[in-house]
Amino acid sequence: MKIEERYLPFGPLTTYVRIVGEDHGLAPLVLLHGGPGSSHNYFELLDPLAAATKRQLIMYDQVGCGQSSLVDDLPAVYTAQTWLAELANLRAQLHLAKIHLLGQSWGGMLALLHLLQPTTTGVQSVILSSTLASARLWGQAVHGLISQLPPAQQAAIAQAEASGDYTSPAYQAALTAFMAAHALEPVHAAMPAPLQRPKRGGQVAYQTAWGPNEFTPTGNLHDYDVTARLPQLNLPSLVINGDHDLCTDAVAQQLATGLPQARWKKFSAARHMVFYDQPARYQACLVDWLAGRP
Repeated sequence: MKIEERYLPFGPLTTYVRIVGEDHGLAPLVLLHGGPGSSHNYFELLDPLAAATKRQLIMYDQVGCGQSSLVDDLPAVYTAQTWLAELANLRAQLHLAKIHLLGQSWGGMLALLHLLQPTTTGVQSVILSSTLASARLWGQAVHGLISQLPPAQQAAIAQAEASGDYTSPAYQAALTAFMAAHALEPVHAAMPAPLQRPKRGGQVAYQTAWGPNEFTPTGNLHDYDVTARLPQLNLPSLVINGDHDLCTDAVAQQLATGLPQARWKKFSAARHMVFYDQPARYQACLVDWLAGRP
């Protein structure tokens, strides 16, 4: 399989890009990773889609993580506006007039914000994977999941939120258990290689833009809410979540009911990274979604 790596200038910064597959004349699928700060690494699990759909996959590290520029000494750079400008720059430099978009978690937020820009054109469809329209609803819904933890772990999380101190061993253990149940377990040797690969940076971007954890959005994205603007996005939209996802049904339903052309697909036995927990079913879903589209 053909894989090309490029480094695109983005003002004084650099964006790392990984392009998978051959150009068969179909609009490529551009993949927007989560976090902010998660890097493209986990999207390498989707490489087989390039051959299966006969279209290129374009994934990249958003500035603040991975092989793209880190500006951790200037955390004010880590905003939605920066990442929107980076995506527009990537599309311009790679001449991506027509694309399909897949955004996972924060990447879905970025996809929605990109679609809502008045200058955005050429997006043929959007795949919104385990993502959200409202930070407020997300925070409420994910807090509801905490109630499934043992009482001692619930208490450790409550104490951390009350004090603002997220360093205690009890909190760290509770967070690890929570994320293993709803997102991803700690890295282990049986994981696919891209998930074991050490990730450069990302923490400052995440804490600056989102917050200390998934259920406490205190960063500069804390007031993110595009719910009222969803009806403006009249394009084919696929909403995906898992039955054990941080993206609860209430969060997914807000997208599915607000978008005029939405289809909602919920996966069983899947957490926040549905494509990791259910790779064959997830990829088959995307192959079906993209079939027959230009």
